[in-house]
Amino acid sequence: MKIPPPQYRSPLARLVPEPRPDPEEIKREGWLDQHILVVSPEDARLNWTERELLRRIGDRLYGAKERRHG
Repeated sequence: MKIPPPQYRSPLARLVPEPRPDPEEIKREGWLDQHILVVSPEDARLNWTERELLRRIGDRLYGAKERRHG
């Protein structure tokens, strides 16, 4: 016996969570579409020189943040 699909949307449908978009995909699209770069200086894909360059640019544009050691 086949049950036909419901012809109405359940009021509970709004409670079903939507899948979250992949943050890396959002960053990629931001760069490709609008040339907006979102990257953490702690990103493991960067070498020391690239991380330091990002820190210096961030400090110059937005001010230095007190860094915690330990």
